[in-house]
Amino acid sequence: MTNRSGLARWTTGLAASLALCVSAGLSTPASGADVAGPRDSARSVSASELVSTAGSEDDLRRVVDSFAASGIGDKNFRDLTERFEASIAKREQDRTAKLADVNGELDEQLAKANDAQGLVARSLALAEAMRLTVEAQILSPSRDLFMSQPKVARLITDTEQAAKQAEAEGEWMIANELFARLATLLDQEDAYRTDVERLGRRLGMVRLYAPAMFRELIAEHRERQGEDAHPPYNAFGDSFEEKLDPITVQAVERAIQHASFKHVDMARKGAMAPMLIAGLDAVESLVTTSELAEVFESLGDDEKRSEFLNFVRNQRDEIRRLDTDSRRGVGLAELDLTLSRLLTVNRFSIDLREQALLHEFGNGAMSALDDYTAVIWPDEIKRFQRNTRGEFVGVGIQIEMDDLQNIRVVTPLEGTPAQRAGVQTGDLIKKVDGHSTIGFTLDQAVEVITGPKNTSVTLTVERGEGDKKREVEFDLARQRIELPTVRGWRKAQAGDEVDAWDWFVDKQAGIGYIRITSFSNNTTDRFDEAVDVMRREGLNGLVLDLRFNPGGLLDEAVSISNRFIDDGMIVKTEDAAGSVRSREFARRLPKSKRLDDIPVVVLINEGSASASEIVSGAIQAEAHNDGTLKATVVGRRSFGKGSVQNVFSLTADNSAMMKLTTQYYKLRGDKIIHRKPGASEWGIEPDIEVEMLPEQIIEAAKIRRDADVLALDEKGNIINDPDRPDPDTLLEVGGDLQIQTALVVLEGQIQGGTLKVTAAD
Repeated sequence: MTNRSGLARWTTGLAASLALCVSAGLSTPASGADVAGPRDSARSVSASELVSTAGSEDDLRRVVDSFAASGIGDKNFRDLTERFEASIAKREQDRTAKLADVNGELDEQLAKANDAQGLVARSLALAEAMRLTVEAQILSPSRDLFMSQPKVARLITDTEQAAKQAEAEGEWMIANELFARLATLLDQEDAYRTDVERLGRRLGMVRLYAPAMFRELIAEHRERQGEDAHPPYNAFGDSFEEKLDPITVQAVERAIQHASFKHVDMARKGAMAPMLIAGLDAVESLVTTSELAEVFESLGDDEKRSEFLNFVRNQRDEIRRLDTDSRRGVGLAELDLTLSRLLTVNRFSIDLREQALLHEFGNGAMSALDDYTAVIWPDEIKRFQRNTRGEFVGVGIQIEMDDLQNIRVVTPLEGTPAQRAGVQTGDLIKKVDGHSTIGFTLDQAVEVITGPKNTSVTLTVERGEGDKKREVEFDLARQRIELPTVRGWRKAQAGDEVDAWDWFVDKQAGIGYIRITSFSNNTTDRFDEAVDVMRREGLNGLVLDLRFNPGGLLDEAVSISNRFIDDGMIVKTEDAAGSVRSREFARRLPKSKRLDDIPVVVLINEGSASASEIVSGAIQAEAHNDGTLKATVVGRRSFGKGSVQNVFSLTADNSAMMKLTTQYYKLRGDKIIHRKPGASEWGIEPDIEVEMLPEQIIEAAKIRRDADVLALDEKGNIINDPDRPDPDTLLEVGGDLQIQTALVVLEGQIQGGTLKVTAAD
């Protein structure tokens, strides 16, 4: 969807369309360059205004063309615009070629699905056809035109039928894959969400309670697809009994009580009935998942299982009946009665571990609300704190799973126990405290490597290749690790201090670059330090990169926004009744901390969420307000996560908690960020929409990640890495088109000059 809000501001007071024509032999930019149309009703417009208010790539290209014809801009700017144009041309060439390949493969796969015999063979062919269809949809210039094809409609129908049949026959992996791909294709319609959640919940139960069986399901699914199986399951550090042991009925009751009274969408509508019904649905999924009989033997007793299921279904029907009875309704009494009956009937029938029933009932109940409300179970507390505080206790390594299912070190973080001990990029972690990591998941690896502060862990890594391959053992002390959230264009030296980075993406033009990866408790301080450095070296414009930023702390988002907004409201929150619960205002800052005197481009994409949407949306609202702030948002529409989660303790010792959606964020002008089910508008729409193809996004992200890493030895000295990429490759033809667009906008504004625009006939 192309955003036209910027173009609309450009044409305020003019006709609906503009003609930008350049006459030969016009004056130089210093004396003003005329862009004359067929009429005399023209006005002079600064180059800065035209660049910042272009509403699409095409608008920007027309402005750039007019600059070139008028002689505006130095050689650096002309070279930049040529690369910009060439990158757009390359993207379209790549799109055409890739789309032709994908459509050809799709037709072959559709024919294969049509000829396939049996559910498994047909489903696998349909799944691959759906994958190709999703890819073709993303590549297609017009989503509506693509989706209107008869073959797409027929594929959706066939895939849905196969998914339903697979689920009915207990083929959970197949059903999950088919429904997930349907949901991805029909994301804008918000279709098949409940199907994906249902299958995902069932598979999550198998993963938790019968992880060995889960690994077998994955292996079988991969074998059917002609792929190599994963290593067998490794049980070290992965006991569901230990994870569930602290769970109590009181904690589950308290979570449901909080939700019924405080949830932003449900508090006025009566959330108790939907939560109890969803909780019982989840328990039914637990009891009817045949793979779990391996762990819970009583599930293999048909008579006992039927007795328990009859209770679950009757209780669910009773809650539905009460919910339609306006005289009675469903409240706390029904919550208490449902849970007490559930546990009692369980004891006299299947006699499952009570904590397992409570765990699934609680998860199911929360699923009736929204994607961000959840119980934080005891085994999840550490992970939750790590994600929200921007710090964790560990040894200081980033890890990934390589193609052979090895736990690979992406990089040791500078100044951490792992880096000081000599752990290196590319090391394969083969053992943790003497236990093999073969068959580990990434979550398992994180859980056993991290732990309480000042405790120790031993990592055995494999280093080198061929005859030089050897094992190295590291005894490491776990420490509090801070994750840097503010980064520059190029890592210049070891350390994470502000002078370790080169903050300019274009030093000649004085254009700085700051990438905020999340908003933690020191983000603003680091941001200010970076700006101070750039100010001293001649800052004329700034690229603020918020792409793939998932959010973080509200006060830090407000503080960063305040650097661009000198007065007025930044964001407010509203509760279930529509009442304003809080307002965050800009406050007067010293001139040295403000950035409202230079042009700024904010980069966003589909991975920009929550706090990053508040920052980009607040800056955009200020720029649209009166034009004083020269800020332009470039990229793609953001994720649409604009809700407030309050955290409540469910136990006296904080061993279990919940996060509950209680309010929505709104920006100036009552703009809501959050994507509600069925909504057609959400998130932040860029002023200039710039598309990058999926392969371009992946390659640019990889270059950016690897360029940020300096390989260091145990003394902190830089190890020469010939494979480390240069971030400047992102500025070359076919690199990062969104950053290239940002530079065109900023340098166009910095170059100055005036153009005369006139309404078209």
